[in-house]
Amino acid sequence: AAAAGAASAADKERFICIYPAYLNNKKTIAEGRRIPIDKAVENPTSTEIQDVCAAVGFNVLLEKNKMYPREWNRDVQYRGRVRIQLKQDDGNPCLPQFPTRKSVMLYAAETIPKLKTRTQKMGGSDQSLQQGEGGKKGKGKKKK
Repeated sequence: AAAAGAASAADKERFICIYPAYLNNKKTIAEGRRIPIDKAVENPTSTEIQDVCAAVGFNVLLEKNKMYPREWNRDVQYRGRVRIQLKQDDGNPCLPQFPTRKSVMLYAAETIPKLKTRTQKMGGSDQSLQQGEGGKKGKGKKKK
C-alpha cells in the first residue's frame, strides 16, 4: 500500500494544478491571481485552459467539480481545475518550452483570448480576426 501511495504522490508532483483564478484579470493577487494583470485574461474557464494546454501537447486532466478555495462564487463557470503534467518521471519538462508552472500559466493566458470561442463573442468580427492573425508573435516561433 505504501508503494501505491508513493506513486500517486509522484503523480501529483508531476501534475501541476491550474485554477482559472490564477489567470483572471478580474482578480487581485490576494484573490488568487498569479500572473501580471496585463497578461491575465477576463474570466477564463477551466475548459479554455484545458483546450490551449492540450493543443500545445500537454497531458491534461480536467477536474470539473474542483473549486478554487478562495473563489467565493460557486457558479459553474468558476468551477474546475486543470491538472497538467509538467514533468516526466525523470524530472525533465514534458515540453522544453515550458519548464515552470508560471510559463504554462502565461502561455495559457496569452492563448485563451485567441480561441475561436473568444474571438466570435466579441462582435466586431473583422477587428478580432486581424488581432488573431497579428498576435502570433513571440513564443510560437521556436517550433521547427
